[in-house]
Amino acid sequence: MKSKLFFLVKSTVFWCFLFLFFSCASKKNIVYYQDIDNITSGQNANSYEIKIQPDDLLLIIVSADDNEAAQPFNLKTYNASASNKLDVARGQETIQQYLVDHEGDIEFPVLGKIHVGGLSRTEVLQLLRDKIGNYIKNPAINLRITNFKFSVQGEVNTPGTYTVASERITLLEALSMGKDLTIYGKRNNILIIREVNGAKSYNRVDITKSDFINSPFYYLSQNDVVYVEPNKTRVNSSAVGPNTSVIISAVSILVSLAVLIFK
Repeated sequence: MKSKLFFLVKSTVFWCFLFLFFSCASKKNIVYYQDIDNITSGQNANSYEIKIQPDDLLLIIVSADDNEAAQPFNLKTYNASASNKLDVARGQETIQQYLVDHEGDIEFPVLGKIHVGGLSRTEVLQLLRDKIGNYIKNPAINLRITNFKFSVQGEVNTPGTYTVASERITLLEALSMGKDLTIYGKRNNILIIREVNGAKSYNRVDITKSDFINSPFYYLSQNDVVYVEPNKTRVNSSAVGPNTSVIISAVSILVSLAVLIFK
């Protein structure tokens, strides 16, 4: 009886040791930029430029040497919640934003319908300069996407959807806004879901390898979804977790019995 109980306790301790040993994470699965020393410094930065998409909100401001001539190209709105015309007149004046419809068009004052979907910011600016240039001399145009957002999901410390003022945000900045990956996130298989012209693409990025810096997915596009997959330790713990207390209790009982018997 004693020998069987001793063997059982010994086996339990052995398997617990193996579990702890194989649970140790390898450096290659955790550390970012592992081959950064092999990348030549001073290489050209990724020149990725986002494309305008349906449901983008565009803030477009037109100015010129003759400000009066530029006014018709700047729609303005007022606080419409006021109870009378005097209050409306005193309301705060703001620049009207343009919502890109499902066909990629916006309705622009004087010019009418303009197709901007699928164009880069630079291309839209040039298109507007050419068209407005027929009415005023040397127009200066400022364009910004005001609802640029992306989502971070999975094994990050703060998953969620983030709206940013910038139109040029990197994958690393997005992960940082999610408070970085947890220790259970797979750093070599990050999924980026992107929609372009109505078609979704699914792309994998390995941030343990430095060459991802030159990837077309180093810079995020608006509405991108970044998903960090859980590693094997997290997946296994999801099954072991509910039984952890039972296992600990069983081991404690076995150890207690062994102490009493061999005392």
